Amino acid sequence: MALNPNPASPRRSNSWRLARLLLTSLLLGACVTRGDLRLDTESAARVRYAGLLRGSTSTTLAVGSTLVLATPVVLAVFNHNRDKVADLQERLAECARMAEHQVNSAHFGNRPPTREECGEELEVDGCPEPITRAMLLGRQKHTVALACARDVLTRLWPAPFSIEQRYRYYRASKLVETISREKEQQLIEQRCTPDLWGSIKPDIVLHSDYNLLQAAIIIDLKFPCPPSNPPNWTKYGPKSAYPNSTQGQIYQEALDGEILLLTPRGYFR
Repeated sequence: MALNPNPASPRRSNSWRLARLLLTSLLLGACVTRGDLRLDTESAARVRYAGLLRGSTSTTLAVGSTLVLATPVVLAVFNHNRDKVADLQERLAECARMAEHQVNSAHFGNRPPTREECGEELEVDGCPEPITRAMLLGRQKHTVALACARDVLTRLWPAPFSIEQRYRYYRASKLVETISREKEQQLIEQRCTPDLWGSIKPDIVLHSDYNLLQAAIIIDLKFPCPPSNPPNWTKYGPKSAYPNSTQGQIYQEALDGEILLLTPRGYFR
């Protein structure tokens, strides 16, 4: 469980070199499940975002003070200081925009990928099957954005938070339990994926108190490829533990929190 860690930050002069090495390593190991991967989060959080990709407004884009509109619990955590809520909201949005810009720049220069490039299948070492470029870019952007979000939340969120915490959800009995990172990695390395069947792993969970099995806000990062695609919650298949439901619906059902999608274009409901 990631609770407001304070990792030491390397020197700023090494930050971009580290970020490039991280992106290179992800190209070689794209099949590893996203976990607690880190980069120089302090430097990432200080990146200035002038000239980043700006998307068009969508009717589903959450407007106003999104986190306050989602739940009054967030406002209560900040003692009803709306400025602090707005600051947190914008800093997390900057993380998504920075990740989009940084990863796209590494691969395509000063442009986003085309629809054809997003759909291209890639042979990546360690993967049993080819994956699309969209999937690979999404994994890389998640790593960068979540590292940035960890730094932002450590500084600005006054309550506990979880990043990529895996939960086991017993839907029939409405019970939830956490799965440790060590246990999760052990199951993945042993290829015991059936033991993870029915588990959920939201990107960011903001807790209002120390009940770590309940959420105030659940935020999932989405990086549509190409960027013109609308963001959507992933829908579970007919053979899954939650047929015909979306990730967001199950997250909310299990953790009793409001759900939001965060993209480089902003927040979506």
